[in-house]
Amino acid sequence: QVQLVESGGGLVQSGGSLRLSCAASGGTFSRYAMGWFRQAPGKEREFVAAIDWNGSPYYADSVKGRFTVSRDNAKNTVYMQMNSLKPEDTAVYYCVADRASPVPPMRRSQDYDYWGQGTQVTVSS
Repeated sequence: QVQLVESGGGLVQSGGSLRLSCAASGGTFSRYAMGWFRQAPGKEREFVAAIDWNGSPYYADSVKGRFTVSRDNAKNTVYMQMNSLKPEDTAVYYCVADRASPVPPMRRSQDYDYWGQGTQVTVSS
């Protein structure tokens, strides 16, 4: 069973930066597509970014140019550097893994097999 543990969330002022990490265990990390979703209060869960097994990144339009997703297969970890944060980025961020590992990765939450517990990101104005 794959386990995903996120870290790095917190409170930051508008324009600031955070780096989220997601440590994976129990599976063949290097073969999975990995991604990030987020859910704000009262809103649906939405795709943020993904990275395929080969390291190519994909982004939602709302974060393109501000967020950078990367992976370190030696450490079984995926990262998301978030810069120029805005109050509308406030949400719980979830790390996800897709065993099927399509290229490009899927953008629907139901296509991902494993989810972390989530980490809160709050951006104050």
